[in-house]
Amino acid sequence: MTDQSLRGFLSMVERQFPDEFVRVKEPVRRELDITSTVFEFERHGRSPVVYYEKVEGFSMPVVTNTTGNRRLLAAALGVDPGELAVAFKDRCQRYTKVDRAGDAPWQDVVIEGDDVDLAKLPIPLHFGVDAAPYITAGQIIARDPVTGVDTSGFHRLMLKGRNRLGLSLHSRRRMYEFHRRAEERNEPLPAAITLGIHPLHYMGSMAYHYPPDVRKYEIMGGLFGAPYRVARCKTADLEVAHGAEIVIEGEILNGVREPEGPFGEFTGYASYRSTQNVFVAKRIQMRKDPIFHSVASGTAADHILVSSISREGEIFNALRRNLPNVRAVHVPLPTVGAMMAIVSMKKTAEGQPQQAIMAALGTEFYVKCVVVVDEDVDIFNLSDVMWAVITRTRADKDIVLVPGAMGAILDPTSDPTNYTLTKVGIDATKPTGKDWAERLVIPDDQRARVRAIIERAGIRL
Repeated sequence: MTDQSLRGFLSMVERQFPDEFVRVKEPVRRELDITSTVFEFERHGRSPVVYYEKVEGFSMPVVTNTTGNRRLLAAALGVDPGELAVAFKDRCQRYTKVDRAGDAPWQDVVIEGDDVDLAKLPIPLHFGVDAAPYITAGQIIARDPVTGVDTSGFHRLMLKGRNRLGLSLHSRRRMYEFHRRAEERNEPLPAAITLGIHPLHYMGSMAYHYPPDVRKYEIMGGLFGAPYRVARCKTADLEVAHGAEIVIEGEILNGVREPEGPFGEFTGYASYRSTQNVFVAKRIQMRKDPIFHSVASGTAADHILVSSISREGEIFNALRRNLPNVRAVHVPLPTVGAMMAIVSMKKTAEGQPQQAIMAALGTEFYVKCVVVVDEDVDIFNLSDVMWAVITRTRADKDIVLVPGAMGAILDPTSDPTNYTLTKVGIDATKPTGKDWAERLVIPDDQRARVRAIIERAGIRL
């Protein structure tokens, strides 16, 4: 059975992919150094897990960029990188009941009441524009006050004091609704924050389209191919990941709003938009030797790759219900991992690309642009996609505009009062039943031949 802890994943990477695991022994500052290092690797075409052994002023190490590499995420699922989105789609539907443990490693150290001090955690300041240090890898767990079904998901958490965190529930999904229902009862929402989780937990938390009585942990079990192991914390009997490093228990206050942000968001901009909620910590439990887990913010792959993969799977699943000729879906990182979807299909009738566009926009409200291409276009190569757009799109016939659509609060192009915007669909497929310009193609055998010539010349590609 796969080790479901962060430590298990780190051990796998260091053992099987040593070039993708970087240990930084030199002391670093928690201000800027941690996230900036990830971006420096990305500028050189790399995305390794980065483990900082020493952070100035703190006793615990920090690990980041655990989910910035498709190759490592595929290895965690036991599939090839090209199969990642499809494997995610399929396994997310294999709901598996949890395995409840009596105790957990994070119960070793308990800090309560006046002794709680979140400032003792090495919480990074990611960008100079950030209002304060931010917990970015914190999974918040809470239960629906009406149905009792719990959920788990990421929400940015701004350090505001010894026991106080500002947070934004801007995704407007289940956690937002749970808190709204608690406020209707004039009650706070009991919640726990887990830090230090396996990437498959991260991936499972990004699944959005599933029945209301299904727990996120049951989706995570499907990804692991085994029951997800959980243990109870002391707050409202909430169940959290057995393999977590740190658990922060408390509540999201009702009727309280405080300034939160700005924060360097996945859009690549400083985000001043927030629901301005407040989390008050009452207890911290942790391992004896905890590892602090941080997600590199901004446009780092660590921040947006899992979101891209989950949306690829969700959209592909929705499209294939009515369009079995859809071949694949890609949500590319350069489009900030959520706002653009590229659909590959073998078109058999006019109107199918438009159907795919409407279905994709209706499946994921973060997506604001959908491009549909023929199967001869490599959807993982943006140059190939743009070639299809510019040579196969007739602007007056093939571009669809959807005004007044629900958009992402964090999208700076959305209306600041109601967060709506105009979405666009682009049909970049060839017309059916007509002769079309013949595409220039170099056959695979010819490519292999010239690669061999280049290699014999002592040149590395």
